[in-house]
This record gives sequence, structure tokens and C-alpha cells, in this order.
Amino acid sequence: MVVAIDGPGGVGKTTVARAVAAALGLPHLDTGSYYRAATLAVLEAGVDAADTAAVVRIVAAADLDYHDRRIHLDGRDVSAETRSPEVTALVSPVSAIPELRRIVVAAQRDWVRRHGGSAVVEGRDIGTVVFPDAPVKVYLTADPEVRARRRLGDTEAADVDPQRVAELLRLRDRIDSTRADSPLRPAEDAVVVDTTDLAAEEVVDTVLRLVEAAGR
Repeated sequence: MVVAIDGPGGVGKTTVARAVAAALGLPHLDTGSYYRAATLAVLEAGVDAADTAAVVRIVAAADLDYHDRRIHLDGRDVSAETRSPEVTALVSPVSAIPELRRIVVAAQRDWVRRHGGSAVVEGRDIGTVVFPDAPVKVYLTADPEVRARRRLGDTEAADVDPQRVAELLRLRDRIDSTRADSPLRPAEDAVVVDTTDLAAEEVVDTVLRLVEAAGR
């Protein structure tokens, strides 16, 4: 079984996905880390992110893998580097490239296959593109102000002005929701959960009830 958890930044996807995975005894995959690692590969190669062919060539040649909650690029743990302001600023435009998304989606599907075919997978297009047949699809949302406050505690928001954090969230939302390929949106059969006034434990319980109802 694949449990698909989607939503924009700051809604609690990672916290919820990890807790659900632990409760179910399933592996957890943070698909956003793949796009961050791909963006880091582009930055390290020194290519212009606007040069789509070069970007795709760099990512196609890269070895991206995720294990123990860490993302690896060509065999090295780059989890910290992928949270840098430089990567954060570039990850949405890089992720919007359709050819790049196809490469990354294939890698993510392969990851789940290699882990037995069952996992809790979080991202922005899991229920719509990566695993459209997932029996449990959840789309998390929250008020923008709450999302911005939550993001202030993240590594990439360290020493960043709170207003700038909110601006970056709005910018990424706009880019991700309007891109032609795999836009950020709830799947038609997803359960939308507003986490604004909910504790993480309440959201986890909601997801676990959905899993139980799906026959897990």
C-alpha cells in the first residue's frame, strides 16, 4: 500500500508522514528531497538553470537515493546542503522542467518498488502523478501565516527575515501550482485536511483512520 501525502510547504507533511510510517511499520519517502538534490547537482555543475538541456543532462547522470531520512547525491549525504538558501531559491524553477520531473518520478517509483511496494510517500504530486492509484491520498493545507511561522523553525529559514520566509512560500506556491507539468493541487479523490488548528498527532490519527478504512 502507498499512502500519498501531498501539500505545500509548512503544512506539516514531513512530521505527519514520518509518524504515519512509524505507526504502520512502512518506509517513508520525502520526494521533495529528490528535487532539492537535483537542484544542488545543477548548482555544483555550474550550469545555467535556464539551460533546460544542460539541467536535464546533469540530473540524468546523477545518482539520487534516499535512506535513513537522508538524501544522497552520487553516494554522498547532501541533506544539509540541499537546505541552503541557494537551493531553496532555485528548486521550484528547476522542478518545473517536465523532462527533469520524468527522471525524478521514475527514480521515486523505483525507490518504492525496491522497498517492497509499500510506503508513506510525501510530496506535491504523489496522489496526482507519482502514485495516482494510491488507495490513501491526503492533501494537507494550512493558513499562510501559520505555514510561515512553522517554516521559521526549518533549517533553510535560519537567519531569514520572517516576511521574506512568507514571500518565498507564496512564490513557490505560485510556481508549483501554475506549472504546466504536475501542478500542485489535490487529487480528485484526496481527503483535504486543514492543519491550521490541529496538532500533528491529530493529523496523524486522521491519516491512520483513512488507512484503516482502506483495509490496511
